[in-house]
Amino acid sequence: MSQLSNNTTYPAEWLSLREDADAAARSAELVEPLRAYLGDRPGLIIRDLGCGIGSMGRWLSAKLPAPQHWILHDRDPGLLSRAVAGMPRNVTVTGELQDITRLRATDLSGTSLVTASALLDLLTADEMAALAEACAKVPVFFALSVVGRIELDPVDALDGELVKAFNAHQRRTVDGRRLLGPEAVDTAAKLFQNQGATVHRRPSPWRLGAGDAALITEWLRGWVAAAVDHQPGLAEHAEAYLDRRLGDSQLRVVVHHEDLLALPAGAS
Repeated sequence: MSQLSNNTTYPAEWLSLREDADAAARSAELVEPLRAYLGDRPGLIIRDLGCGIGSMGRWLSAKLPAPQHWILHDRDPGLLSRAVAGMPRNVTVTGELQDITRLRATDLSGTSLVTASALLDLLTADEMAALAEACAKVPVFFALSVVGRIELDPVDALDGELVKAFNAHQRRTVDGRRLLGPEAVDTAAKLFQNQGATVHRRPSPWRLGAGDAALITEWLRGWVAAAVDHQPGLAEHAEAYLDRRLGDSQLRVVVHHEDLLALPAGAS
């Protein structure tokens, strides 16, 4: 997810840095029931919401039958252009500069699949309900939604406070929009189940270690900054905490996410 509203943006450098970890974390297991549902229908039309630099499309396109046409949605023209240019050569692709919170069922006519990565936790309950309604007759595969669990090894005394503050930050209110944060997958699952969809859920954790130093550094700085933003009293401890963590070449981090596949009523 690259941009949801005018003040929710993610730079291309960060999206690029996390692409390999995202690819390793997403649930390939959920692709099997999706492929079974799609069957051998010709010419898949797939919409990627909040596509960023196109990481989801590069990961998923190789796992689905050809031919495929991808429609990439984003509000950032620079990222959208990069995503379109970076899609695999064996698929066709177009880009749509669009606020995906305004998506409606009529926009999805002819669509075979709606997908997104790291998106749901940035939505409000009302936006999630509208998205579920828009996608009621279309299979959806939403990957990498945060669930509020972080594991760091070795353990530090400040970890628990930072986790709590970060999760509260994920649920913050932005311009009158209260974000779902860690409740996003539960909320989405209930909404799709209420529509009669068959919902599959699988964990999709980042598992980061010594070979992921650059990603750990950027993630850790952003994680601590978000926690401090919510709870400013943590600021006096944050610098020392980062020094301890970033000075440990053996630090291991597990950032828990969850993937969700919802297949419309009648699917098994």
